[in-house]
Amino acid sequence: MFSGTFTALITPFKDDQVDYPAFEALIERQVAAGVTGIVPVGTTGESPTVTPSEHLDIIKAAVEYAAGRIKVVAGTGANATQEAIHLTQEAQKLGVDGSLQVCPYYNKPSQEGLYQHYKAVAQNTDLPLMLYSVPGRSVIEIGIETVARLANDFPNIVANKEAGGSVDRVNQLVQEVPEDFQILSGDDPLTLPFMSCGAVGLVSVASNLIPEVMVSLVNRCLEGEYGEALELQKRYYPLFSKLMGLDSNPIPIKSAVALQGHCTDEIRLPLINLNDEKSDQLKALMTDYGLLK
Repeated sequence: MFSGTFTALITPFKDDQVDYPAFEALIERQVAAGVTGIVPVGTTGESPTVTPSEHLDIIKAAVEYAAGRIKVVAGTGANATQEAIHLTQEAQKLGVDGSLQVCPYYNKPSQEGLYQHYKAVAQNTDLPLMLYSVPGRSVIEIGIETVARLANDFPNIVANKEAGGSVDRVNQLVQEVPEDFQILSGDDPLTLPFMSCGAVGLVSVASNLIPEVMVSLVNRCLEGEYGEALELQKRYYPLFSKLMGLDSNPIPIKSAVALQGHCTDEIRLPLINLNDEKSDQLKALMTDYGLLK
């Protein structure tokens, strides 16, 4: 279901409205690059700052533009369980292929609270669900025992996007989850080490900018061609690390895609655009990689 490359898609804005022509063009670019799927309105898609109606409209547009050619895994998680259920049910009606469920943030539930949260979501949808453990944003992680318990108890909880930055955690997850449960890297720089330990794919930020490269990296890993994958890793690791080190995601990636001419760099408060110094660093980095015309 979730094996392969999924792009955590940016949401383009123009004059404080979603720029749907640009959004469609971004999706066409992903299709042409051969990605497995897209993840609209996740963190990279600025889910915290789109309105409730925009959230569902973006998902609807993603399904329409993808037109069955690639999978659409909608970001429908929330820190309020009823909101997560509502968004997920509405996304299912819109025809998505799956749902990304972020670890509830800010309110810091216990592991039992997390279990009950995901249980409620799973029991109120037929969609395949991908858990999303990202302690850097959620403060807490979805514990390994909790992931395993959910994977064993609910047949539609089928995957985990792992963004905790720990290769050892991937090793531990592989030991505990069912054999058909899928682990995906949530960090571009960790794709190769995660997949060498049992992950089967990537939810990528960088593939907004270099989709063909990320597809190639993941495919080399899936095919066991780790020598070729290592060459790609070595070549692009500085881009991954320097790009995301400029500012909070999705500011740098949206700025980079805007520099290529695919959308504006408009972003919503409380996020703000890169300052002049960081913009110059981004341009220099993209020039080094031949990503500017």
